[in-house]
Amino acid sequence: MWNHSPKDLLRGESSLFRDLNQTWNLEVFFPGGSRSHAFALYLDRLDEDVKAFSDEVAEGRPRDLAAWVERLNKVQGLTRRLRQSSAFVSCLNAQDVTDRYSRVVGGRVRQIQASFASVLTALDRQILDIPDDRWGEILSADELKPLAFNLTERRTRAKDKLPLEQEILVNELSVDGYHGWSDLYDLVTGRMSLTILEDGKEVTLSPGQAANRMSGPDPAVRRHVMERWEEAWAKEAEFCALALNRLAGYRLALYRRRGWDSVLREPLEYNRMSQATLEAMWDTINRNKDRLVTYMNRKKRVLGLSELGWQDLGAPVGKSESKMTYDDAASFIVEQFGRVSDKMADLATRAFRDRWIEAEDRPGKRMGGFCTSFPESKESRIFVTFSGTLGNVATVAHELGHAFHQSVMNDLPPMAQQYAMNVAETASTFSEMVVADAAVRAAKNDDERLLLIDDKLQRAVALLMNIQSRFLFETRFYEERRKGMVSVRCLNEIMVEAQKEAFAGALDLYHPHFWASKLHFYSTGVPFYNFPYTFGFLFSAGVYSWAREAGREFEDRYIGLLRDTGRMRVEDLARKHIGQDLTGPAFWQSAIDLVLSDLPEFLDMTSAE
Repeated sequence: MWNHSPKDLLRGESSLFRDLNQTWNLEVFFPGGSRSHAFALYLDRLDEDVKAFSDEVAEGRPRDLAAWVERLNKVQGLTRRLRQSSAFVSCLNAQDVTDRYSRVVGGRVRQIQASFASVLTALDRQILDIPDDRWGEILSADELKPLAFNLTERRTRAKDKLPLEQEILVNELSVDGYHGWSDLYDLVTGRMSLTILEDGKEVTLSPGQAANRMSGPDPAVRRHVMERWEEAWAKEAEFCALALNRLAGYRLALYRRRGWDSVLREPLEYNRMSQATLEAMWDTINRNKDRLVTYMNRKKRVLGLSELGWQDLGAPVGKSESKMTYDDAASFIVEQFGRVSDKMADLATRAFRDRWIEAEDRPGKRMGGFCTSFPESKESRIFVTFSGTLGNVATVAHELGHAFHQSVMNDLPPMAQQYAMNVAETASTFSEMVVADAAVRAAKNDDERLLLIDDKLQRAVALLMNIQSRFLFETRFYEERRKGMVSVRCLNEIMVEAQKEAFAGALDLYHPHFWASKLHFYSTGVPFYNFPYTFGFLFSAGVYSWAREAGREFEDRYIGLLRDTGRMRVEDLARKHIGQDLTGPAFWQSAIDLVLSDLPEFLDMTSAE
């Protein structure tokens, strides 16, 4: 597999694309943007159908199998339409943070989602009330066999919830309470800007643009931008602390009422994984920290720094004349995907040509990147800010992996498509690894090769140390929040201590306000939006290792694994498809060995520095 050298697309010598449009096409879904009349009508009909379904469920439990099949089909149809509307709003909010009306329609979508969640809560109670013998008969019916895992999961989870009326009240109050704090955080931070000095002139940047500046080669620029970054978030810290405290207080109160002792109970169940798997992963990472520290100490020396700061984590080691255009990046990604899977390459080609990707580097965009799916249209949309860096290329490949994952599940029932965040990172990180390895092989000289190897090791630090610092912070923050409101000062202290522990003392300068700047802490859709990234990174490394040995038959087996991500727990998924036990250290050690396999070459190449 991958036994021939990639073309020299890093320098655009054989580009497959020319003059690609770097803005996505949302008009094919609902023309007119946030003021789309078609979208307004779509939401009207969706709202009416959710209310009608609510009335139907309120009439009582279906009496026979055919009625159950009909009811569950309605659930899946409404789920598909809600995902379509939610994806559209997400794109509107991301492409222009000043679009006030997008927040209005977003609020309406959130309200319909809450109403539907209440209906599902009532339906789950009906499922729970079915006698066990009758439940077995329902699951054995041909029409429902594909949903057996998902329905059983719903029945099991319903046992852990509050009485029906209380859970419905929780759903209704969460719209303006719980989710409202998240929306307000997005609004306030979305309007932020930073003013920096660049070539002797003041330049105003969005947070996303400023983040890109911190991966440049000049240490003075990196430090200057980092100082402005900290200042900007410090100004908003009181508000961010208020929002974070309220979100955590809501969760803790709900968990207490449900009788849940651990704040990890919900995220572990959401990600369909056990505490034993989580602990095995973190324990194995901790036993390998010395290798990461060795890399960071060498990088500090090579960069000629007296202090290694947070802003230096993305600093390049090595040199490259390559500044990839968007067309060249697209060509390079498609070619490398094609070496692994024709279907991956075809999906990526379609995404670039049919304008699935919003890549333009401009002010007013939300920071970060994501991929969202439009299930009714069987298309995805990808959001990034592309400025030509190799990191940008990796991000595009990463998000295309998400799109590929969804594409191979489009024919499954919507319930069976609902995979959790940890396995959602499998295809994305796998795709990123394919492109990163290809870039190393395509390097034209030692300087460029060193730069690319360093970029891979940077990602290992990000996923094994940075993400761990977020996990440690959030776990300890919740411990403090149980006692009462947590101040900005305390939040900063918890954050710095978490970074010191996660980075094993390898940094000299830290990022106290990281808790304010990282929107993942404010997500109400995914609890503990941190450890799944590390899981996905290492799980995909295991898949990647398997892929390199499997040859071309890998494609069908890989697609089979991805299709099962929405209908299996992760431990079962690993046993079935790659024959691994996630609750022990062996798998995690082999995955870490793979992601750090370039470290010896990095140390050898920099030994004379």
